[in-house]
Amino acid sequence: MSLLNASRREFLRLTGALSASQTLGLASVPFAVNLATVGAAAAQNNVSDYKALICLFLYGANDHANTVLATDSTSWQQYQTVRTTNESGSIALPAQGSNGGVISIVPKTTQSGRSFALHPNMTELKNLFDNGRAAVIANVGPLVMPTTLAQYKAASVKLPPKLFSHNDQQSLWQAYAPEGAAYGWGGRMGDMMAASNSNTIFTAISASGNAVFLAGRNVNQYQVSASGAVPIAGLSGSLFGSNTAGSTLRSIITGDSNNYFQKEQNAITSRAINAQSLLSPAMAAAGTGGVPNPSQYTNPNTGALANNALATQLQTVARIIAGRNTLGAKRQVFFVSIGGFDTHDAQRTLQADLLARVSHAISYFDTTLANLMGSDLRNQVTLFTASDFGRTFTSNGDGTDHGWGSHHFIVGGAVKGRDIYGEFPVTGLKHNQDVGSGSLLPQFSVDQYGATLASWFGLSNTQINDVFPNIVNFSNRNLGFML
Repeated sequence: MSLLNASRREFLRLTGALSASQTLGLASVPFAVNLATVGAAAAQNNVSDYKALICLFLYGANDHANTVLATDSTSWQQYQTVRTTNESGSIALPAQGSNGGVISIVPKTTQSGRSFALHPNMTELKNLFDNGRAAVIANVGPLVMPTTLAQYKAASVKLPPKLFSHNDQQSLWQAYAPEGAAYGWGGRMGDMMAASNSNTIFTAISASGNAVFLAGRNVNQYQVSASGAVPIAGLSGSLFGSNTAGSTLRSIITGDSNNYFQKEQNAITSRAINAQSLLSPAMAAAGTGGVPNPSQYTNPNTGALANNALATQLQTVARIIAGRNTLGAKRQVFFVSIGGFDTHDAQRTLQADLLARVSHAISYFDTTLANLMGSDLRNQVTLFTASDFGRTFTSNGDGTDHGWGSHHFIVGGAVKGRDIYGEFPVTGLKHNQDVGSGSLLPQFSVDQYGATLASWFGLSNTQINDVFPNIVNFSNRNLGFML
């Protein structure tokens, strides 16, 4: 569909938004380039199917080396040698077959006789892997261009800024720039596909607070709570004993003004009120007759049953997806998260509980999508993990320190599952991906990871180049893990 054939109303909406962003100094590229983007976005109006991407961010930096492990004899010996410190502080996990031992996975693609396993508390994710709906991406992280260990040590190629810093690397993963970045790649994908949606405000949605990942140039992230759209109190019913005070309050906070700041504030408030009035009735109910409530998970350290807040976030996402037709949504990007992965101390205890929650929540989401209000949406929804960075292979005694590359999961019916993508790193120290203390030099960039997801989502190569500025530096722009 060409720009000339696009809806005149949609064209004016998009160009007006871009013009406003120029006036406010928010656009980082010339208007002519943005105009070309308008044409590309308008072309997405002919999208007829539904697809959603969910970013699950593991805040604090998950220790990848105790999440996905090589268990062949040589690798396991190295693992035990380096990660066993003392009886009380060892971070090494028990062997497969022993009490609480790692659990085996068998990828379709063999790697030089090596064998692999997952953390013992990720049994649900193992089942998804075995059933072909989950895959592992080995050693991915921020890169500007392909980089060898020699180039890293010589600083002879451009490196990502502010490596090993939590805030900066969280931002770099989500928005390809250190803390302070304005746009994230989830939001930029939303920019490209927003014209597919009748209500563009529901293109990028966070169930976990503000996230730069969902910030677009034109698309604003919409934040929801566990109970759904957040209303402004006092606008309906009785307020201070008056049945008319609510409507008076609404007129005050949404009315026009000659003051530009007040005018913009009131416009944002009005948009929020309208969005809430659309989303609340569109979302499926939680529980009986709607989207099932998550079961409790078992805390592996105490054996006690407990609620899983991450599963509740994913339930909220599922409730919104269930209302996709009412909302007129064809393409949506979501953000959920769980924190606590900065395991400098007590790593085995802390990570055991965290990964149990991750595994339980992902499994709940997959099961829910299999019969979401009577429809199987697993082929149309893809969840992927991200984190600040990986951690060192060496132990500091009872935990690990800041690293770089890390292993991640992709889950969904459109995933080419039951496989590990990329060459799994050598287990141990002083190899060609070890930048120090077993911290991994990534073999895949975040741009390659994201570009593969963006291609499945429906972006063209030109749009992917716009969303992922470093992808042009990599010959392999699609890692092949999506159908």
